[in-house]
Amino acid sequence: MIRSMTGFGHAALNADGRELTLELKSVNHRFLDISFRMPRSFAFLEDALRGEIAALISRGHIDVYAYYSNKRSDSKSIVVDKALLNAYLDASKALNDEFGFSEDWTVSKVFRLSDVISVEEADEDRDALKELALSAVRAAAAELINMRASEGERIGEDLKARIAVLETIRENISERALMVVDEYRAKLNARIENLLSEVEIDRARLATEIALFADKANIDEELVRLKSHFTAVLDLLSYSEPVGRKLDFLVQEMNREFNTIGSKANDKAISALVIDGKAEIEKLREQVQNLE
Repeated sequence: MIRSMTGFGHAALNADGRELTLELKSVNHRFLDISFRMPRSFAFLEDALRGEIAALISRGHIDVYAYYSNKRSDSKSIVVDKALLNAYLDASKALNDEFGFSEDWTVSKVFRLSDVISVEEADEDRDALKELALSAVRAAAAELINMRASEGERIGEDLKARIAVLETIRENISERALMVVDEYRAKLNARIENLLSEVEIDRARLATEIALFADKANIDEELVRLKSHFTAVLDLLSYSEPVGRKLDFLVQEMNREFNTIGSKANDKAISALVIDGKAEIEKLREQVQNLE
């Protein structure tokens, strides 16, 4: 089933006091482009997470957001700057000796000295953090892929409907093309007879002129190639692998065939149908550019 390149995935995991919420948001992009917005402690995981995502998704710009909290009892520690505390005590003793102040130091007073007492984050267990992050990215990617598949199914149905419209336009062009040469013959005969009513017409030369016009205006090959492109698009829509680039190429080829038909046909009715076809192809292109 084809997949869109837009979607969202979310996973919230908790393991041994470590809580991680990971979100994936994807939009259209020509290639796979991954951007990380994570805590600094997750920097060492970037390559592993990138590889995990690349194994599951082939195209799209993906933003990875990680929100982490460590609730373990050993996640933080109290650090006392003893050298600074000794400096405080020495200064207090000097003031007491010089001015007769009493020393009233207590533990609670020491803990109110923010420059002496500080709280530091403990070093993370990298193996445990990596296992948690990889599990989260797999779960979030699965949700993202499901959303992209659902959107891809909707786009696929739209593409099928537009191919049906294009096939109707192609058939109408084919039917009209059969009339163009006959009409040209009739118009040419009428014009010559009107201008040269008393002069004998060289029928052989007239036939040659009509044959040259018919060859120049022939669009059979373009119509056959268009039908082949339509069939190829419908076949690709049933593939399970990413087909966005192939579909984009086919859309370009369809547009080229319509341009050629418009330049060769020399007929107002066919030109109008070509315009309709190109307008439909532009809508097709917009949808195809959303696919992985």
